This record gives sequence, C-alpha cells and structure tokens, in this order.
Amino acid sequence: MAAPVELLKQVPLFKNVPEKQLKTIAASFSDRNFREGQELTAEGGGAAGFFVIESGEAVVTVEGEQRRTLGPGDYYGEIALIDGGTRTATITASRDGVAYGLTPWQFRPLVEEHAEIAWPLLEAMAARTRELESRH
Repeated sequence: MAAPVELLKQVPLFKNVPEKQLKTIAASFSDRNFREGQELTAEGGGAAGFFVIESGEAVVTVEGEQRRTLGPGDYYGEIALIDGGTRTATITASRDGVAYGLTPWQFRPLVEEHAEIAWPLLEAMAARTRELESRH
C-alpha cells in the first residue's frame, strides 16, 4: 500500500518536493506492520531503506544507550537511500504500529526518471547533515 502523501509532507526530506512528485514518491512506498519488541533495524547491520512511522512507537539506541523515541511522523534511514551503508542505531518497537518503507533500488530510478525531485532532496539532505554535524 502506498504511503499517505500527508504523512510524507511531515518529513523534512520531502518538505520542498512539489505535490505531483510527492504523489509519485508516495506510490513507491510499501507498508510494514511492526509489533512491540520487534527490532526494526540493528546497529551495524545492513541498511534496507528509509521508513516513515504512521502509528506506533519505537526506541532508538546507540551502543545500548537510549537516544530518543520515534512516533507518528518520525522517520529513519534517509542516509541509506543514498549510500546503502550500515545502520548507525538499533531501533526497537515499543508499541505496535505501521511504517511505510522505500528501498534504495526503488528510490534511485524515481530520482533518475523525475529529475525535478533531486534538488529539493539534496537541499534537505544538506540541511540534515548540517544538523547532525552541529550535534557533535
């Protein structure tokens, strides 16, 4: 099932993507149900893609230390869309929920076919990089 466009509008990565292109991106997402206690990603593991949480809750830990809690509208794995690198945190569901996912092999052809998507995404990635760098 495609991701709701309204949900994607909450994600800074897609903030400046025009509505028409956002609908195209949303159609490429698929839903994923998760259960309390389920590990959604494992620190150091392979990156399977980008996810936006529609409902439920998950806890983010790095080296066993809890960093934050994710809920509706939160997302993770945006860097994986670009580089496919390893996960930098473990994310474990603390309440049942639904997330929408997009893999790099779905995302790359979208950007290649719809070049107008690329610039807003690059701007958002640059802003996210600056935000993360300012935390260190």
